[in-house]
Amino acid sequence: MRYFLEVSYKGTRYNGFQIQNTGATIQGEIERAFAVFFKETLPLTGSSRTDSGVHALQNFFHFDWDKAFDSQWIYNLNAILPPDIVLKEVRRVADDAHCRFDALSRTYVYKVYQFKNAFLSDTACFYPYPLDLEVMNQAASLLKDYRDFSSFSKKNTQVKTFNCNLMESGWNREGDVWEYQVTANRFLRGMVRALVATMLRVGRYSLDMEAFEDILKKTACGTAYFDAPARGLTLTRVHYPVSEGMLVK
Repeated sequence: MRYFLEVSYKGTRYNGFQIQNTGATIQGEIERAFAVFFKETLPLTGSSRTDSGVHALQNFFHFDWDKAFDSQWIYNLNAILPPDIVLKEVRRVADDAHCRFDALSRTYVYKVYQFKNAFLSDTACFYPYPLDLEVMNQAASLLKDYRDFSSFSKKNTQVKTFNCNLMESGWNREGDVWEYQVTANRFLRGMVRALVATMLRVGRYSLDMEAFEDILKKTACGTAYFDAPARGLTLTRVHYPVSEGMLVK
């Protein structure tokens, strides 16, 4: 039987979502909790990769198991996990459901704040410069007219295409916090942070719209700016064909 596992996490202490040899990861911690509680190994498949320091309000794994999963076990697993990782739900899904390949789109939010704030330091980027919301939204809207985002991808990326379909792209401001929200069918390595870093320069008038569009048209990996820190980025939703992403049989 196949299950989808919905999780949320604060990525500050972790070297990304999927397991690797360079340090603690979200997947590694959850697999360890499963091994402690169930006394067996349950390998997880992740829906997407998030870089070191990136957060998620919603992300998914799937796993195969020959037993019925009791929802009460979520409490026990959360008790084993560190406080910055939370299991939200486990549901039975179709046997051929895939949490990565069945995803229709993903939504990210990047937060920027302009005045020192102790409660935002781990989950937003401190950027103490005046910004023009109107011109930043002009840049954000322009992105939806393009498909090839090579310039906003890091180099040495193993992908077959750099084409992405952006369904949503826009900035808003609430008090001292600026938020960029973007939804796309797929994202390239480092893409959202590169979009943000480059648009911040537009909003600060250190890069004009013509130069911004030139970066888009250049379609050469690494052309954009990539210095927006990971801590400001949060994966907020993974969209699936069935509401709430569960594809239940």
